[in-house]
Amino acid sequence: MSLLVADGLAVGYGGAPVLRDVRFAIEPGERVAVLGPNGGGKTTLFRTVLGELVPAEGRLDVHGRCAVVPQTERSRLDFPVSALDVAVMGALSRLPWWRRPGRAERATASAALARVGLADREGTTFGDLSGGQRQRVLVARALVQDAPVLLLDEPFTGLDAASADRLETLMRELAAEGRALLIATHDVEQARAWDRVLCLNGRQVAYGAPAAALTRPVLEATYGTDIVDLECVEHGGHTVVLPAHHHHH
Repeated sequence: MSLLVADGLAVGYGGAPVLRDVRFAIEPGERVAVLGPNGGGKTTLFRTVLGELVPAEGRLDVHGRCAVVPQTERSRLDFPVSALDVAVMGALSRLPWWRRPGRAERATASAALARVGLADREGTTFGDLSGGQRQRVLVARALVQDAPVLLLDEPFTGLDAASADRLETLMRELAAEGRALLIATHDVEQARAWDRVLCLNGRQVAYGAPAAALTRPVLEATYGTDIVDLECVEHGGHTVVLPAHHHHH
């Protein structure tokens, strides 16, 4: 069964839809890059998947729990909580409002931290961790929610090469376990290594395998005609460099 199915989806914030004509089916084990300019609809789509926005037209079927992994650079770093405390927060959505996380939830969170390679950092204050470690703590928090669908918001922003490689490996392992990962990104070359690509710019521009979706006409429709195409001799292909205003950093 597909974990996410959109059929003629249109979503807005009370007025005209800001995202329309969205049609896709995402299967268990797929890593899907979600590409688009700032304001193109990536956040709107994620909020709809999470149930925060109601479709204005069409439908979006979500089969299973969803969890979001936000950008670590937008996290509060001055709050005195440990890595384990942050991971335990993932249990809150599955507990009655009156029940505090207990021993079972802390054990689940501890196992999730071990799963992402941070068993030795349970007691470290979240703000004292490196950017890559904080990102993996946020993944652990999502795992505690036992969600088959993970939404990652530009998870590689600010990570060094070693941390990015470790996160990429973790994402591949999570997909191999049958989870579907939607990864909002501006990195076109990275998206070529994943299973599907969804291009958005106020509407769905393309959805499919990277070879079919990441063509120059699609990228121009997604980002505009001022993209820069640089020959990449060592790989025998090309690298697309997006205009600066499409990046947060």
